Amino acid sequence: MSSKTSSTERRDRFETSSGIELKRAFRVEDSCGTDYERDLGDPGSFPYTRGVQPTMYRGRLWTMRQYAGFATAEESNRRYRYLLGQGTTGLSVAFDLPTQIGLDSDDPLSSGEVGKVGVAIDTLADMETLFEGIPLERVSTSMTINATAAVLLCMYIAVGRKQGVASTQLSGTVQNDILKEYIARGTYIYPPRPSLRIVTDIFEFCASEAPKWNTISISGYHIREAGSTAVQEVAFTLADAICYVQAAVDRGQDVDRIGPQLSFFFNAHNNFLEEVAKFRAARRLWARIMRDRFGSTNPKSQMLRFHTQTAGSTLTAQQQDVNVVRVTLQALAAVLGGTQSLHTNSRDEAIGLPTEASALVALRTQQVVAYESGVADTADPLAGSYAIESLTEQIERGAAEYIRRIDEMGGTLAAIESGFIQREIQDAAYEAQLAVEREEAIVVGVNRFTVETEPPRHAQSIDPAIESAQVERLRAVRASRDATRCEQALAAVEAGAAGSDNLLPLILAAVEAYATVGEISNRLRSVFGEYAEALTV
Repeated sequence: MSSKTSSTERRDRFETSSGIELKRAFRVEDSCGTDYERDLGDPGSFPYTRGVQPTMYRGRLWTMRQYAGFATAEESNRRYRYLLGQGTTGLSVAFDLPTQIGLDSDDPLSSGEVGKVGVAIDTLADMETLFEGIPLERVSTSMTINATAAVLLCMYIAVGRKQGVASTQLSGTVQNDILKEYIARGTYIYPPRPSLRIVTDIFEFCASEAPKWNTISISGYHIREAGSTAVQEVAFTLADAICYVQAAVDRGQDVDRIGPQLSFFFNAHNNFLEEVAKFRAARRLWARIMRDRFGSTNPKSQMLRFHTQTAGSTLTAQQQDVNVVRVTLQALAAVLGGTQSLHTNSRDEAIGLPTEASALVALRTQQVVAYESGVADTADPLAGSYAIESLTEQIERGAAEYIRRIDEMGGTLAAIESGFIQREIQDAAYEAQLAVEREEAIVVGVNRFTVETEPPRHAQSIDPAIESAQVERLRAVRASRDATRCEQALAAVEAGAAGSDNLLPLILAAVEAYATVGEISNRLRSVFGEYAEALTV
């Protein structure tokens, strides 16, 4: 059947965000190259295209992990307790910008940023407050932190110890994906190579000390938020993952020991069919990479397990209630794509941090999909769709081609250092913006279906007094801690950075001596230096 359009169709060509043509109607021949056993398999079977568990959500629903964190540890603790009381089944911590880049709240560079985009954490005392009354042996916690991931993970382990919970009992994820910071987000501290050392130190430490912990959440989310296509999101995320696994293997770590502790983080965007196919393609491609490239024999190493967040970049300040519809479609795509956990954005996030009421609507969106839609009652319900299978194959092929090109450049680090990945994303973002401006892509309420006036909306705001109060708490901790013990622990971190021993036990000792995030980061800066991005044209 020809895909040529007729004069009655709205456009000359219909395509996904990745430029994949959508035919007028897909037919059996569009997926005739797909072999069931080789390319699909049953759910829970290699190559896991149809899901990583045989029963998928019939056995257990995805974790409803709402992302939250703002102002002080006390404020965030109240929000966590509220969300847990409303049915959230996992916590996801947002940290403020100073915490993310290894600055204390009283650092001059932190001025105006304390507690704004997440919770301010300076010392173990803040982390103790953040999780007060929350039993860590029963709650799975994800922490969106990268450059200072080792420090925050050690703080979490230390809080568990204070609660009487061994690190072997803790479950959750630390994002720890530093490569995407150089590609898309920018909250790096050290150059890429020492940063990779810290990542692999976390792998090694957790393999024995925290075996239930996911040591990395390799993030396509921020790559997509920066403007990539769906194909680029899969390609660059898996290229990063290849770099991490190779670095660990080069350190002598067993791929089948670290493999089960790897997890991924993807975006759920607007193009519904492409998004469902994207998740399936990523699972299949990763399974093949782990088996064929790294020689993995452990099925748990070959399973791509992932968290999903709906697309913040698609939310609009105009007609905010329409964002609820966008988020619902994105959440449904993630579930039909087989996600293991999900965060749904709130309708007001285009103008500020979500209010409590908006956060509740976002959670209820997941619960309606889970309990009322019926899509969780059978595994991979869209399998066999000619369109879905064709898109899955084309996304996998496009992502594999990107990975081949990156390998030819010398790997992901070389591709980042040359600016290749960054330029590819920038070009895609530019084309997407042009499409909106030309009204080739319609954004409801922005370039079509607009209204002249809208009712005022209440936005979550952070009291500026919070910063001074946080600074006072930090100074009180510094004044009350054992200064000699703290200095000795910090000196050990610095010496460890200059050597080759695993840094995690040294950082944990410093954390338990109430050294600050900034102090520990500064000792590492003194050895590793700081990264400055080269300008590319």
